[in-house]
Amino acid sequence: MISPCSPPLEPPAPPPTPPAPQAPIPPPPLPPHLPDLAFPPPSLSLEAPIPPPPPLPPPPPATGVAPPHVYGLEKSRLLKEALEKAGPVPGSREDVKRLLKLHKERFRSDLQWILFCAELPSLIQEGPQCGLVALWMAGTLLAPPSGVPLERLVHMAVERGYTAQGEMFSVADMGGLAREALGCQAELLCGGLGGPNRDRVLQHLVAGNPLLIPYDEDFNHEPCQRKGYKAHWAVSAGVLLGLQHVPSLGYAEDPELPGLFYPVPHTPRQPPSLPEEDSPGVVYLLSKQGKSWHYQLWDYDQVRDSNLQLTDFSPSRAADGREYVVPAGGVRAGLCGQALLLRPQDSSH
Repeated sequence: MISPCSPPLEPPAPPPTPPAPQAPIPPPPLPPHLPDLAFPPPSLSLEAPIPPPPPLPPPPPATGVAPPHVYGLEKSRLLKEALEKAGPVPGSREDVKRLLKLHKERFRSDLQWILFCAELPSLIQEGPQCGLVALWMAGTLLAPPSGVPLERLVHMAVERGYTAQGEMFSVADMGGLAREALGCQAELLCGGLGGPNRDRVLQHLVAGNPLLIPYDEDFNHEPCQRKGYKAHWAVSAGVLLGLQHVPSLGYAEDPELPGLFYPVPHTPRQPPSLPEEDSPGVVYLLSKQGKSWHYQLWDYDQVRDSNLQLTDFSPSRAADGREYVVPAGGVRAGLCGQALLLRPQDSSH
Protein backbone atom coordinates (compact mmCIF):
# COMPACT_ATOMS: atom_id res chain seq x y z
CA MET A 1 0.00 0.00 0.00
CA ILE A 2 1.26 3.44 -0.90
CA SER A 3 0.97 6.35 1.58
CA PRO A 4 -0.89 9.36 0.17
CA CYS A 5 2.08 11.56 1.24
CA SER A 6 4.70 9.47 -0.60
CA PRO A 7 5.91 10.76 -3.97
CA PRO A 8 5.01 8.64 -6.97
CA LEU A 9 7.48 5.95 -7.91
CA GLU A 10 9.72 6.75 -10.90
CA PRO A 11 11.86 4.44 -12.93
CA PRO A 12 15.55 4.49 -11.91
CA ALA A 13 17.77 6.97 -13.80
CA PRO A 14 20.35 5.53 -16.16
CA PRO A 15 23.99 5.63 -14.94
CA PRO A 16 25.91 8.78 -15.97
CA THR A 17 28.03 8.56 -19.02
CA PRO A 18 31.69 9.24 -18.17
CA PRO A 19 33.13 12.30 -19.93
CA ALA A 20 35.50 11.81 -22.76
CA PRO A 21 39.15 11.98 -21.66
CA GLN A 22 40.84 15.32 -22.35
CA ALA A 23 44.46 16.38 -22.38
CA PRO A 24 45.48 18.21 -19.14
CA ILE A 25 45.73 21.97 -19.47
CA PRO A 26 48.94 23.23 -17.78
CA PRO A 27 48.58 26.36 -15.62
CA PRO A 28 50.21 29.52 -16.88
CA PRO A 29 53.77 29.97 -15.59
CA LEU A 30 54.19 32.12 -12.49
CA PRO A 31 56.20 35.28 -12.90
CA PRO A 32 59.51 35.39 -11.03
CA HIS A 33 59.40 36.16 -7.29
CA LEU A 34 55.61 35.70 -7.06
CA PRO A 35 54.58 33.68 -3.98
CA ASP A 36 53.20 30.23 -4.73
CA LEU A 37 49.59 30.89 -3.68
CA ALA A 38 46.94 28.24 -4.11
CA PHE A 39 44.25 30.89 -4.55
CA PRO A 40 45.77 34.18 -5.61
CA PRO A 41 43.53 37.22 -5.10
CA PRO A 42 41.71 38.19 -8.29
CA SER A 43 43.33 41.62 -8.26
CA LEU A 44 46.85 40.19 -8.54
CA SER A 45 48.32 40.42 -11.97
CA LEU A 46 50.11 37.35 -13.21
CA GLU A 47 51.92 39.27 -15.89
CA ALA A 48 54.21 41.55 -13.81
CA PRO A 49 56.27 40.84 -10.67
CA ILE A 50 55.10 42.33 -7.38
CA PRO A 51 57.54 44.93 -6.09
CA PRO A 52 59.09 44.19 -2.69
CA PRO A 53 57.56 46.01 0.30
CA PRO A 54 59.22 49.26 1.35
CA PRO A 55 61.80 48.98 4.13
CA LEU A 56 60.65 49.58 7.69
CA PRO A 57 61.31 53.07 9.06
CA PRO A 58 64.27 53.37 11.40
CA PRO A 59 63.50 53.10 15.13
CA PRO A 60 62.91 56.41 16.91
CA PRO A 61 65.96 57.85 18.59
CA ALA A 62 66.39 57.01 22.25
CA THR A 63 65.31 59.78 24.59
CA GLY A 64 67.73 58.88 27.34
CA VAL A 65 71.25 57.72 27.93
CA ALA A 66 71.89 54.03 28.42
CA PRO A 67 72.50 52.86 31.98
CA PRO A 68 76.14 53.24 33.00
CA HIS A 69 78.56 50.36 32.74
CA VAL A 70 80.43 49.70 35.96
CA TYR A 71 83.27 47.23 36.16
CA GLY A 72 83.91 44.79 39.00
CA LEU A 73 80.26 44.01 39.72
CA GLU A 74 81.09 40.44 40.73
CA LYS A 75 83.17 41.81 43.62
CA SER A 76 80.82 44.50 44.88
CA ARG A 77 77.20 44.02 45.89
CA LEU A 78 76.95 47.76 46.52
CA LEU A 79 77.94 48.66 42.96
CA LYS A 80 75.73 45.95 41.50
CA GLU A 81 72.68 47.26 43.32
CA ALA A 82 73.52 50.82 42.30
CA LEU A 83 73.82 49.79 38.66
CA GLU A 84 70.53 47.92 38.75
CA LYS A 85 68.85 51.13 39.85
CA ALA A 86 70.35 53.08 36.97
CA GLY A 87 68.14 53.70 33.95
CA PRO A 88 67.42 56.01 31.04
CA VAL A 89 68.21 59.59 31.84
CA PRO A 90 65.75 62.44 31.26
CA GLY A 91 67.20 65.00 28.88
CA SER A 92 68.23 68.31 30.37
CA ARG A 93 65.98 70.36 28.08
CA GLU A 94 62.96 68.17 28.80
CA ASP A 95 63.55 68.44 32.55
CA VAL A 96 64.02 72.21 32.39
CA LYS A 97 60.83 72.68 30.37
CA ARG A 98 58.96 70.48 32.85
CA LEU A 99 60.25 72.57 35.76
CA LEU A 100 59.46 75.87 34.05
CA LYS A 101 55.87 74.75 33.48
CA LEU A 102 55.46 73.14 36.90
CA HIS A 103 56.92 76.05 38.89
CA LYS A 104 56.28 78.96 36.56
CA GLU A 105 55.62 81.26 39.51
CA ARG A 106 59.34 81.05 40.38
CA PHE A 107 60.52 82.38 37.04
CA ARG A 108 59.91 85.98 36.06
CA SER A 109 57.67 86.27 33.03
CA ASP A 110 59.14 89.66 32.09
CA LEU A 111 62.49 88.04 31.27
CA GLN A 112 63.80 85.88 28.47
CA TRP A 113 65.75 82.80 29.49
CA ILE A 114 68.82 81.13 27.99
CA LEU A 115 69.69 77.57 28.95
CA PHE A 116 73.31 76.44 28.72
CA CYS A 117 73.59 72.75 29.51
CA ALA A 118 75.55 69.55 29.00
CA GLU A 119 73.95 66.13 29.24
CA LEU A 120 74.84 64.00 32.27
CA PRO A 121 74.08 60.35 33.04
CA SER A 122 72.47 59.26 36.29
CA LEU A 123 73.41 56.82 39.01
CA ILE A 124 71.56 56.48 42.28
CA GLN A 125 74.02 56.36 45.16
CA GLU A 126 74.22 53.58 47.70
CA GLY A 127 75.37 54.75 51.11
CA PRO A 128 77.37 57.95 51.63
CA GLN A 129 78.80 58.09 48.11
CA CYS A 130 77.23 61.32 46.92
CA GLY A 131 80.55 63.03 46.21
CA LEU A 132 82.02 60.14 44.25
CA VAL A 133 78.78 59.67 42.28
CA ALA A 134 78.82 63.40 41.46
CA LEU A 135 82.44 63.11 40.32
CA TRP A 136 81.57 60.04 38.24
CA MET A 137 78.79 61.98 36.48
CA ALA A 138 81.12 64.93 35.86
CA GLY A 139 83.75 62.54 34.54
CA THR A 140 81.60 61.70 31.52
CA LEU A 141 82.30 65.23 30.28
CA LEU A 142 86.02 65.08 31.05
CA ALA A 143 87.33 61.53 30.56
CA PRO A 144 87.49 59.40 27.37
CA PRO A 145 84.17 58.15 25.97
CA SER A 146 84.55 54.87 27.83
CA GLY A 147 84.46 56.83 31.09
CA VAL A 148 86.02 55.93 34.41
CA PRO A 149 84.19 53.23 36.40
CA LEU A 150 82.71 54.27 39.73
CA GLU A 151 84.43 51.27 41.30
CA ARG A 152 87.81 52.75 40.37
CA LEU A 153 86.94 56.09 41.96
CA VAL A 154 85.84 54.36 45.17
CA HIS A 155 88.95 52.17 45.26
CA MET A 156 91.32 55.08 44.65
CA ALA A 157 89.61 57.29 47.24
CA VAL A 158 89.91 54.56 49.89
CA GLU A 159 93.48 53.75 48.92
CA ARG A 160 94.56 57.41 49.13
CA GLY A 161 92.92 57.82 52.55
CA TYR A 162 90.32 60.29 51.30
CA THR A 163 87.38 58.18 52.49
CA ALA A 164 86.43 55.17 54.59
CA GLN A 165 83.14 54.15 52.94
CA GLY A 166 82.57 56.62 50.12
CA GLU A 167 82.06 59.89 52.03
CA MET A 168 84.06 62.94 50.91
CA PHE A 169 84.43 65.82 53.41
CA SER A 170 87.26 67.61 51.60
CA VAL A 171 86.99 69.58 48.37
CA ALA A 172 90.78 69.57 48.14
CA ASP A 173 90.87 65.78 48.31
CA MET A 174 88.14 65.62 45.68
CA GLY A 175 90.29 67.79 43.43
CA GLY A 176 93.30 65.51 43.89
CA LEU A 177 91.19 62.47 43.07
CA ALA A 178 89.75 64.16 39.96
CA ARG A 179 93.19 65.03 38.61
CA GLU A 180 94.56 61.54 39.18
CA ALA A 181 91.57 59.46 38.12
CA LEU A 182 90.13 61.61 35.32
CA GLY A 183 93.28 63.32 34.09
CA CYS A 184 91.51 66.68 34.11
CA GLN A 185 92.10 70.16 35.45
CA ALA A 186 90.58 70.71 38.89
CA GLU A 187 90.56 74.24 40.31
CA LEU A 188 89.75 74.64 43.98
CA LEU A 189 87.42 77.61 44.46
CA CYS A 190 87.60 79.21 47.93
CA GLY A 191 85.75 82.13 49.45
CA GLY A 192 82.24 81.10 48.42
CA LEU A 193 80.24 81.29 45.20
CA GLY A 194 79.50 85.01 45.52
CA GLY A 195 81.54 88.15 44.91
CA PRO A 196 84.24 87.86 42.26
CA ASN A 197 83.84 84.08 42.15
CA ARG A 198 80.30 84.40 40.80
CA ASP A 199 81.25 85.48 37.27
CA ARG A 200 83.99 82.83 37.15
CA VAL A 201 81.48 80.12 38.02
CA LEU A 202 78.90 81.35 35.49
CA GLN A 203 81.45 81.66 32.68
CA HIS A 204 82.70 78.17 33.54
CA LEU A 205 79.18 76.73 33.17
CA VAL A 206 78.38 78.71 30.02
CA ALA A 207 81.49 77.13 28.49
CA GLY A 208 80.03 73.66 29.15
CA ASN A 209 82.28 72.61 32.04
CA PRO A 210 81.05 70.85 35.20
CA LEU A 211 81.10 72.24 38.74
CA LEU A 212 81.12 70.12 41.92
CA ILE A 213 79.35 71.77 44.86
CA PRO A 214 79.00 70.68 48.51
CA TYR A 215 75.80 71.94 50.18
CA ASP A 216 73.21 71.01 52.80
CA GLU A 217 70.47 68.82 51.32
CA ASP A 218 66.80 69.42 52.16
CA PHE A 219 64.08 66.74 52.04
CA ASN A 220 63.44 67.53 48.34
CA HIS A 221 67.20 67.47 47.55
CA GLU A 222 67.34 71.26 47.21
CA PRO A 223 69.88 73.37 49.10
CA CYS A 224 69.03 74.32 52.68
CA GLN A 225 70.89 75.52 55.77
CA ARG A 226 71.56 72.89 58.46
CA LYS A 227 75.07 73.93 59.54
CA GLY A 228 76.56 71.03 57.59
CA TYR A 229 74.48 68.32 59.29
CA LYS A 230 73.02 67.36 55.89
CA ALA A 231 76.21 67.86 53.88
CA HIS A 232 75.78 66.51 50.36
CA TRP A 233 77.36 66.85 46.90
CA ALA A 234 75.90 67.84 43.54
CA VAL A 235 77.29 68.37 40.06
CA SER A 236 76.16 71.34 38.02
CA ALA A 237 76.59 71.12 34.25
CA GLY A 238 74.48 74.04 33.14
CA VAL A 239 72.92 77.36 34.00
CA LEU A 240 69.64 79.13 33.23
CA LEU A 241 70.05 82.90 32.82
CA GLY A 242 67.20 85.42 32.91
CA LEU A 243 67.84 88.43 30.66
CA GLN A 244 65.97 91.44 29.41
CA HIS A 245 67.08 90.63 25.87
CA VAL A 246 68.67 87.55 24.32
CA PRO A 247 71.52 88.30 21.89
CA SER A 248 70.41 87.95 18.29
CA LEU A 249 73.44 85.95 17.13
CA GLY A 250 73.62 82.23 17.82
CA TYR A 251 70.46 81.46 19.81
CA ALA A 252 67.19 79.69 18.92
CA GLU A 253 63.85 79.87 20.72
CA ASP A 254 62.14 76.71 21.92
CA PRO A 255 59.21 75.93 19.58
CA GLU A 256 56.98 74.81 22.45
CA LEU A 257 57.93 77.26 25.18
CA PRO A 258 58.21 80.88 24.06
CA GLY A 259 60.79 82.88 25.97
CA LEU A 260 63.21 79.96 26.40
CA PHE A 261 66.30 80.01 24.19
CA TYR A 262 69.21 77.66 23.54
CA PRO A 263 72.63 78.31 22.00
CA VAL A 264 72.80 76.90 18.48
CA PRO A 265 75.57 74.25 18.33
CA HIS A 266 78.61 74.80 16.11
CA THR A 267 77.68 78.37 15.21
CA PRO A 268 79.23 81.67 16.30
CA ARG A 269 77.29 83.31 19.09
CA GLN A 270 77.39 86.51 21.04
CA PRO A 271 78.11 85.85 24.73
CA PRO A 272 75.27 86.97 27.01
CA SER A 273 75.66 89.72 29.56
CA LEU A 274 75.71 88.04 32.96
CA PRO A 275 73.03 89.27 35.37
CA GLU A 276 74.17 91.47 38.24
CA GLU A 277 74.69 89.80 41.61
CA ASP A 278 72.10 92.01 43.32
CA SER A 279 69.37 90.68 40.97
CA PRO A 280 67.79 87.72 42.79
CA GLY A 281 65.89 85.03 40.91
CA VAL A 282 67.65 85.45 37.57
CA VAL A 283 70.33 82.74 37.74
CA TYR A 284 69.55 79.06 38.29
CA LEU A 285 72.05 76.22 38.41
CA LEU A 286 71.07 73.07 36.49
CA SER A 287 72.22 70.36 38.87
CA LYS A 288 72.13 66.63 39.54
CA GLN A 289 72.91 64.60 42.66
CA GLY A 290 72.95 60.94 43.58
CA LYS A 291 69.42 60.59 44.98
CA SER A 292 67.32 61.43 41.91
CA TRP A 293 67.28 60.73 38.17
CA HIS A 294 66.10 64.24 37.39
CA TYR A 295 67.86 67.52 36.89
CA GLN A 296 66.95 70.30 39.28
CA LEU A 297 67.01 74.08 38.92
CA TRP A 298 68.38 75.79 42.02
CA ASP A 299 68.43 79.51 42.62
CA TYR A 300 72.08 80.55 42.58
CA ASP A 301 71.83 82.58 45.78
CA GLN A 302 70.25 79.63 47.59
CA VAL A 303 73.17 77.39 46.59
CA ARG A 304 75.69 80.09 47.54
CA ASP A 305 74.20 80.51 51.01
CA SER A 306 73.99 76.76 51.66
CA ASN A 307 77.59 76.22 50.59
CA LEU A 308 78.80 79.07 52.81
CA GLN A 309 77.40 77.65 56.09
CA LEU A 310 78.88 74.14 56.06
CA THR A 311 80.61 74.27 59.44
CA ASP A 312 79.74 71.25 61.63
CA PHE A 313 79.83 67.48 61.45
CA SER A 314 76.43 65.87 61.93
CA PRO A 315 75.90 64.59 65.52
CA SER A 316 73.84 61.67 64.19
CA ARG A 317 76.75 60.60 62.00
CA ALA A 318 79.18 61.00 64.85
CA ALA A 319 77.05 58.62 66.93
CA ASP A 320 76.22 55.98 64.29
CA GLY A 321 79.32 53.88 65.01
CA ARG A 322 80.71 54.16 61.49
CA GLU A 323 84.11 55.40 60.45
CA TYR A 324 84.38 58.68 58.53
CA VAL A 325 87.40 60.51 57.17
CA VAL A 326 87.16 64.19 58.16
CA PRO A 327 90.09 66.52 57.43
CA ALA A 328 91.93 68.50 60.05
CA GLY A 329 89.78 71.50 60.88
CA GLY A 330 86.57 69.52 60.35
CA VAL A 331 83.75 70.23 57.92
CA ARG A 332 84.44 73.95 58.03
CA ALA A 333 87.98 73.47 56.72
CA GLY A 334 87.02 70.79 54.19
CA LEU A 335 83.81 72.07 52.64
CA CYS A 336 82.71 75.53 53.78
CA GLY A 337 82.65 78.11 50.97
CA GLN A 338 84.44 75.79 48.56
CA ALA A 339 83.66 74.24 45.16
CA LEU A 340 85.56 72.49 42.37
CA LEU A 341 85.82 73.78 38.79
CA LEU A 342 86.57 70.86 36.45
CA ARG A 343 87.87 71.20 32.89
CA PRO A 344 89.30 68.80 30.29
CA GLN A 345 93.07 68.62 30.44
CA ASP A 346 93.51 70.34 27.08
CA SER A 347 91.12 73.18 27.95
CA SER A 348 92.38 76.74 28.30
CA HIS A 349 91.17 78.96 31.14
